[in-house]
Amino acid sequence: MLFLVVLFKINAFFQTSCPSWDDTMKSCKSYLTYHSFQDLRSLLEAKSIPLPYFSKIEVPAPEGDPSPDLEEKLFSEAMVGVKPIPRKKRMERFSSTKTPEIKPPEDTKKKEDAETLLKLTHLVQYGTGFNIMDTPEYIEGTGYNVHPGVARRLHRGDYSIQAHVDLHALKAIDAKEVFEKFLKGSVMTGKRGVLIIHGRGLSSPAGPVLKEKVIEWLTHGPWRKWVIAYASARLCDGGAGATYVLLRQRPVSQRVKIRQGTMKRRVPSLFPSHP
Repeated sequence: MLFLVVLFKINAFFQTSCPSWDDTMKSCKSYLTYHSFQDLRSLLEAKSIPLPYFSKIEVPAPEGDPSPDLEEKLFSEAMVGVKPIPRKKRMERFSSTKTPEIKPPEDTKKKEDAETLLKLTHLVQYGTGFNIMDTPEYIEGTGYNVHPGVARRLHRGDYSIQAHVDLHALKAIDAKEVFEKFLKGSVMTGKRGVLIIHGRGLSSPAGPVLKEKVIEWLTHGPWRKWVIAYASARLCDGGAGATYVLLRQRPVSQRVKIRQGTMKRRVPSLFPSHP
């Protein structure tokens, strides 16, 4: 609005300052073209152009907090004519503490039940999907200076089994005699991978006695020098009721341990660290 008023005054000014159109065409055109706002400042300073006056609107500041009675009155006035929604048309609101139960379609549920039943059938009949390493009956161990991964490979069946012995239904004394005779014959004939069947001991009141004895003979007896690694067998070979054993070609002697320890101490000296 202010801009239009200014343009209107400028137009009137130029009309009065250029009375003869023919004589002053060039000068007026030049003035409007290149010097359109030169005299605007002088006009504003002389206050020859009246400008509209806008008065400030003062908003009264609230005096303190509104009283509860006043708020209730204002709310009542705002709610005049408002009707509550009928209960039938209301949308139920779920509680934040109770999550609504989402039921899957019947077809999907039947399909999942059928897949679960099929997996269970394969597990019972063929042992498919069962990993003995995830059970507390699984055992494994390694001999002197052997990487733990060798025992995992032995359990997976990476090493061929060349002989086996069954200690089932034998007493501990008789089982030890059969055990030592079997390992002695395996070492003499060059058999490296053997299987010892001892049972799981589930029917024994004292637990898996033979299984614990076999572990003891492999780790604490004289045969510990011949053991590279041992691990529970796969399901096809007896599972937790049998143990794979990987034997050495010759036993580990104290001289070998001393020699290997000396080499370990000498290895860092071959690669001196630079400051």
